Amino acid sequence: MNNISYFTKITNSKIRKNNLEFGIKKFSIFLLFFLFSACRNSNADYDASGVFETTEIIVSANGNGEILRLDIIEGQEVEAQQIVGLIDTVQLYWRKVQLQANIAAMNSRQVNVSTQIAVLQEQITAARREQQRFTQLVKDNVANQKQLDDITAQLATLEKQLAAQTETLTKNNSSIASEQQSLMAQIAQIDEQIKNSIIKSPAKGTVLRKYAEAGELAVQGKAFFKIANLNSMFMRAYITANQITELTIGQQVKVFSDMGKSERREYQGIVSWISDKAEFTPKTIQTRDERANLVYAVKISVQNDGYIKKGMYGELKIKIAE
Repeated sequence: MNNISYFTKITNSKIRKNNLEFGIKKFSIFLLFFLFSACRNSNADYDASGVFETTEIIVSANGNGEILRLDIIEGQEVEAQQIVGLIDTVQLYWRKVQLQANIAAMNSRQVNVSTQIAVLQEQITAARREQQRFTQLVKDNVANQKQLDDITAQLATLEKQLAAQTETLTKNNSSIASEQQSLMAQIAQIDEQIKNSIIKSPAKGTVLRKYAEAGELAVQGKAFFKIANLNSMFMRAYITANQITELTIGQQVKVFSDMGKSERREYQGIVSWISDKAEFTPKTIQTRDERANLVYAVKISVQNDGYIKKGMYGELKIKIAE
């Protein structure tokens, strides 16, 4: 009897243990299903995900010379056209002075055509008066024809001399003027180089990286610093071919920034760009189901309140509940 009672106790203990293990497994399966459903419902709230980016500008040198100053630090806010540095312009200045001296020397070589031909013009005027006088004398038979012919020939010679001298002087002045224009063009180029030696920020933004320091040698194309407008960000996301039919340029959408863990911040976004080509194409001939595998890049412009950082992940919700 004692043996039967002992056996019964052992059997009941095993049954309870099996029931407990079954209950734990059942609860685990239920918990996994619940978590999976929660994840699906959470993901269903968003239509796409992406990364926040911003337009970056790398400011480079437009000339050569020593960097005299570059007064910026990484993280500094700069305004559009703000002067932040300077490249040495001493050599450019002396080249400009030399060209200006050459122009002044050329000015001394130019002549006043009217002054140079004034004597010949007076001689021609006198010869014409003599021609008229002798013409009348010949008519009155007071002078002979040869005297009139000599005066006429002399007048023709003087007129030819006047034309030749005028042409020579005019060409000489024109040649000097052309040389001066060439020198003035060089001066204009130097002025532009001097202007480009002033380092300015092309747009308003934040200095992300600084690539040069005062005292270094700048050569054309050398990068000085990189800036970006962090107040105006955009999120690059990829949506499916089915979703792209729900988007238009200028459409308002909801954007959520991933602040880490489970925190989110909501922003009003505007669709600023939609790619006209799929990023991935499985094959040339596609079935209806395979078209859903195509993804298109879109850009959503977002006004940053300071919490969005470059490279941060975010989500996109296309339809806005009214």
